[in-house]
Amino acid sequence: MFAKIVLGVLVCFCTSMFGMSLKELNSASKEALMAIKGIGEVKADAIIAERGKEKFKSFEDLQRVKGIGPKTAENIQNDVKSKSAQEEE
Repeated sequence: MFAKIVLGVLVCFCTSMFGMSLKELNSASKEALMAIKGIGEVKADAIIAERGKEKFKSFEDLQRVKGIGPKTAENIQNDVKSKSAQEEE
C-alpha cells in the first residue's frame, strides 16, 4: 500500500514538472528558445510558427517542426527540464 502511495506521489510530481516545462516551451520568446541546446534562429522561428497552429501537448509534438527529429526533441526536453529545475533552486 505504501509503495502505491509513493508511486502516485512521484507520478503527480513528474507530471507537474513536465507540464511546467512544456508550458514554458509553448510561451517562450525566440531568444529563450535559442538558449536551448540545439535550437538556432531558424528552428526557433519554426517552433514559434508551429505552436501558433497548435500548442505542443508533448515533447514528441516538436517533431512536427521541420528539422526536429526524435533525438533533437529528446535533447530539447532534457534541456528544458534541467533549466526549469535550476530555476527552482
